[in-house]
Amino acid sequence: MIQNKTGDSSMRPALFILPFAVLTACATPREQCISEVTRDTRILSSLINETRANLARGYAIEQEQDVRTIRRTCRGRNDDGTTFTFRCDETDTFTTSVPVAIDLNAERAKLESLEERFKQSQAASNQAVAQCIALHPE
Repeated sequence: MIQNKTGDSSMRPALFILPFAVLTACATPREQCISEVTRDTRILSSLINETRANLARGYAIEQEQDVRTIRRTCRGRNDDGTTFTFRCDETDTFTTSVPVAIDLNAERAKLESLEERFKQSQAASNQAVAQCIALHPE
């Protein structure tokens, strides 16, 4: 199992959205508009890819948080210049990927539903992108 050090239980969604937030900060008004109107389509695409991967593996992968206290010995200095040692514990949060059983029939139904919603979202996004281009010509 791979362990990553993190302090935020919502790290995965944040990592997905963070690049878009950074890009939109530097984007032109047209790019910002397009990014905003295609957001749902990008999210659905990501969910479709995750569901397909679950079906291919036969199981899902979930992230579990584990909080651990790491005991350390630290040194300090008194006003008179002498040093002393003391226990200084650190609390770290580790995220571990864990396989989870899934209902393959339910996962197939979910994939079908997501793909249908993606088609609808894609059609709406295409129209909205055309409006963004009309509103913000470059």
